[in-house]
Amino acid sequence: MKVNKNMVSGNSAMLVLKLLSEKDMYGYEMIDTLAKRSNNIFELRVGALYPMLHGMVQSGYLKCYSQEVNGKLRKYYQITPNGKKYLEKMIEEWNVYKKALADVLYSTV
Repeated sequence: MKVNKNMVSGNSAMLVLKLLSEKDMYGYEMIDTLAKRSNNIFELRVGALYPMLHGMVQSGYLKCYSQEVNGKLRKYYQITPNGKKYLEKMIEEWNVYKKALADVLYSTV
């Protein structure tokens, strides 16, 4: 089942930060991992991912470094302590939102 893109786009930063809280990744690895874990519900586009990553680097939530892999230079992203705090805040907000949504959708009153 396809999901409306508006429902997905607001959570992309949280999902990327979650992936990076598990391990450092490069862009295409994030796109692939997110698609696989979500059964292709979350299909990040390169044109959306990289500006988001650059913004999170500028905000201090991520840092990046280059590493050579098989003769090719890749840019890896790593979550910072501020990024971990921001992720925790986003998850808390998501849980409040999810509960409110469930309260409205499943209310019998």
